[in-house]
Amino acid sequence: MSVAVVDFGGQYAHLLAQQIRKLGVHSVIVNPQLSTDQAKQFKGLILSGGPHSVYSDELIHNKEIFNIGIPILGICYGHQLLCKHFGATVISGHSIEYGPAKLLNTRGVLFNALEIPQVWMSHSDTVIDLPPCLQITANTDDCAIAAIEHTQLPIYGVQFHPEVKHTLCGRELLMNFLKLCDCSFDWDIQDYLQTLIENLRNKYINNSVFMLLSGGVDSTVAFTVLNQALGANRVLGLHIDNGFMRYNESRQVAEAFQKLAISVVDASEDFYTALDGITDPQQKRIIIGNLFLDIQQREIEKLGLGSEWLLGQGTIYPDTIESGGTQNSKIIKTHHNRVDRIQELISQGRVVEPLVDLYKDEVRELGELLGLPHDLVWRHPFPGPGLAIRTLCNIGTCSTDLAPLQAAVNLLISDYPVNAIILPIKSVGIQGDTRSFAHPVLLVNSAEASIDWYTLEKVSTLITNQFNQVNRVLFQLASKAEWRKPCLITATLTKSRLRELQRIDHIVTEFLKHNQLYEKVWQCPVVLIPCAPVENSESIVLRPVESTEAMTANFSKLPQELLTNLANNLLDSTIASILYDITNKPPGTIEWE
Repeated sequence: MSVAVVDFGGQYAHLLAQQIRKLGVHSVIVNPQLSTDQAKQFKGLILSGGPHSVYSDELIHNKEIFNIGIPILGICYGHQLLCKHFGATVISGHSIEYGPAKLLNTRGVLFNALEIPQVWMSHSDTVIDLPPCLQITANTDDCAIAAIEHTQLPIYGVQFHPEVKHTLCGRELLMNFLKLCDCSFDWDIQDYLQTLIENLRNKYINNSVFMLLSGGVDSTVAFTVLNQALGANRVLGLHIDNGFMRYNESRQVAEAFQKLAISVVDASEDFYTALDGITDPQQKRIIIGNLFLDIQQREIEKLGLGSEWLLGQGTIYPDTIESGGTQNSKIIKTHHNRVDRIQELISQGRVVEPLVDLYKDEVRELGELLGLPHDLVWRHPFPGPGLAIRTLCNIGTCSTDLAPLQAAVNLLISDYPVNAIILPIKSVGIQGDTRSFAHPVLLVNSAEASIDWYTLEKVSTLITNQFNQVNRVLFQLASKAEWRKPCLITATLTKSRLRELQRIDHIVTEFLKHNQLYEKVWQCPVVLIPCAPVENSESIVLRPVESTEAMTANFSKLPQELLTNLANNLLDSTIASILYDITNKPPGTIEWE
């Protein structure tokens, strides 16, 4: 029997299911309106987090699940929901926490003598005033009720997210819950691969697939799985060079797949024309996604392929959840493979996505099982829109008076040897399972001595927990001038800006490889921003992160001496400052747009 994750729209719902599978237990995703009889079929239920609030827009759900006697674990929103069901009070904004927190005073059967030194929080609503049937089993400095258990029923709740790697010993806590469910531990990824191939073979017995192939690990693994399931004569690959690729990437893709049926199309001029003057991040993604489809359709017509040919994509689950693709989720950003036209094709059954239920680490496991080259499997993830969403654009000036916010931030961090500057640009973030679009804060060292990463992380978390207007914190590595007043320039997606970013991105990649840091870093976006300490210049942001599934991430604490040398070498006539993104996810997404 399985354990079910009740999906309340949280970005981590499928991550929960994935982690349960990694522990050897089959898991499925169900919606909150599942019937009581359906719920009884499972060994246990896990209520996911979500972007909603139990005090203002509580989701419709089957309240009878709390009375059927099987173990239930509520996480974040799920924790608040079950506490409210039994009579607790949930209030908004009482204790806002994003990022790491120290768990204190653990007790009860769920913890089973387990000490968890760090947990990962992402909430603004808080449970207070428990009824007699619920008791506190853990707290943090900022959250008095971080975990509970029912005094008579096998029902438990935690405000934090045990499913993410940044909750230390979170897997052990989930294992404790699965043991309370009396589960059988007999599921593995190899079984999943065999089942996946069989299902694809049976479902698409009369179809062939025309696969959009970026050359990244997701599309490569999907392409390989489809070739195994359907045969090489029924799978064609198309790589579209959109002009936003990494250095020499399209040539490398062509060489890597020269033994399979793949064609490469240079459509860079089409993309440059379509995006001319476009500055809005969401518009960029939608235009790019639609243009991929236009070019794909053009190539299908050239080849004379019939209706039996379906569109293949390397979509993985984060693409879906961040695009608001599940019943109760909110849009974080629209991925290029989730624009409206793709959604329409999906509804018509015209899209094949072999990896749509998997996360990046599972995709890499499949790649290893399929015998793909190690360097290809462990290549850093790269977004479909490529450098287009790492080249921030701007037309006009910042109309908001940022001085009051800057003064408030500096007051908050006055005990630390840094000064804060609010940058007059915005980037995408995620706060409480909901997309935010807010200003970054730049920290500049105000002392001669260096500041260690852990102190900077503490300051970063302090700022983003306190100010909703901020979802990202940066640290200055090198600069040609002092940041007195940030200078904002008018900037669009020009070839010269893209080539400059492509050049610097390649230098950073080679730096990571040369210093044996490439595989220690999950991903390292290099971002060009139209803002600098001097006029008519721009800045570069380095965004190396550590993660396993991309739903949460820590910024990478790379050696500062090496970074300083790199940063000084990157300064040139157009790049006036090199900055380092010290934001975890949440509240900052990995990509800036």
